[in-house]
Amino acid sequence: MSTCSLGGITLGYEDEGSGDPLVLVHGHPFDRTMWRPQVEHFSRTGRRVITPDLRGYGESTVVPGKTPLETFARDIAGLLDHLGVDRFVLGGLSMGGQIVMEFHRLFPSRVRGLLLADTFAAAETEEGRTGRYEMAERLLKEGMGGYADEVLPKMVAPHNIRALPAVAEHVLAMMSGTAPEGAAAALRGRAERPDYTDTLQDIAVPTLVMVGSDDEFTPVADARLIHERVPGSTLAIIDGAAHMPNLERAAEFNAALGRFLGTLPATTAATATSAR
Repeated sequence: MSTCSLGGITLGYEDEGSGDPLVLVHGHPFDRTMWRPQVEHFSRTGRRVITPDLRGYGESTVVPGKTPLETFARDIAGLLDHLGVDRFVLGGLSMGGQIVMEFHRLFPSRVRGLLLADTFAAAETEEGRTGRYEMAERLLKEGMGGYADEVLPKMVAPHNIRALPAVAEHVLAMMSGTAPEGAAAALRGRAERPDYTDTLQDIAVPTLVMVGSDDEFTPVADARLIHERVPGSTLAIIDGAAHMPNLERAAEFNAALGRFLGTLPATTAATATSAR
């Protein structure tokens, strides 16, 4: 693991492989290790894969309070500035996908392509906003263990919990190991997130929308809405997966992402990244 000091905090990250940069943003309440199958695959096939731990998660500094999506996006921009990476393909899952949409809003010229996986673009409802604030208080009071046990069957489809115990254990460990203060800060920030729905039509870079066929948190209908709004986007539905298709069906996820990346024009070192 590498670290970067940025604006008074430390971000942990992995930076593997060489070639055109692919930056992957984890969801809540996970860390960068959720992208392990993608890092291993794409770093061996001609990509430089960068996976940060968001503030409050993994090896990064825990900042209590409220963390808006804009703060996460600016942290990623700062990390990539530190690494000398100018333009790149940016992908995220769930909350990570919302951070990707926010990053594109702030820094569209830096993005060569987008991956929006198991995410949704709409602002939070009043009921959902209340629920996120209540969950934040619960996590601070009770810790992550009970919450992790409750949501595991939605994060990973029940049939995959049985068939892929190592995946289920990994997902449970990430959730259980997250600092409650960091998770609560992110929940409060997401409760106040903007509505990206009307801005999807302004995305002018190639975009892949992916979703697990059995996802309860962000159903296929949410992915179809994004796909319909983003001009020229591609939709990939991963059969037999819930909210974590990159882990539940890693081979299929990697194949779909690989096909998408293969449609993008190669960049020169000068336009993609400075010397490492």
